[in-house]
Amino acid sequence: MDKKLLEILVCPVTKGPLIYDRDRQELISVAARLAYPVRDDIPVMLESEARTLSAEEVEQYQKSR
Repeated sequence: MDKKLLEILVCPVTKGPLIYDRDRQELISVAARLAYPVRDDIPVMLESEARTLSAEEVEQYQKSR
């Protein structure tokens, strides 16, 4: 994931920052509790394509910031 692109992208729901999870190939919005997939290095920023984060995942990402 290009670092400059990550600086520009925001969550389409909350307009908040995103965290890139390289292992899962997802962009994480803690505020929206959503994980947007990254397919072939292209972020899919559609709410309908995102998966909902569990409470444990949200806590984990909050601690990692």
